[in-house]
Amino acid sequence: MKIASESTDQTLLQLIGARLAGARLAQNMTQAELAEQAGLGLRTVQRLELGATATQLSGFLRVCRVLGLLDRIDALVPEPPLSPIAQLKLQRRQRQRATRVKKAPKDATGWSWGKTS
Repeated sequence: MKIASESTDQTLLQLIGARLAGARLAQNMTQAELAEQAGLGLRTVQRLELGATATQLSGFLRVCRVLGLLDRIDALVPEPPLSPIAQLKLQRRQRQRATRVKKAPKDATGWSWGKTS
């Protein structure tokens, strides 16, 4: 079954849970082994696979990490694209050279304010 925007939350949770269970079974891992490696309780893994709503996102992430699915979350929640202004700032040229500070020219006559001759 594909994930559709019309699906209810419960249906989506059950579908994700079934996919997690399938990934676990493909790696020939028991729920107890997965729970131990993820640092979770067995009941938490069972709830995740059943699609129970009482689970936490951190538990989901731990299970994904153990099953090697963490890199796929990037596809689930992609990074927002850069705005045009941010792209321009990234493309701005970096300085290639330092410029020397010009010194003020000395007066050839040696005259200065307040001097009387």
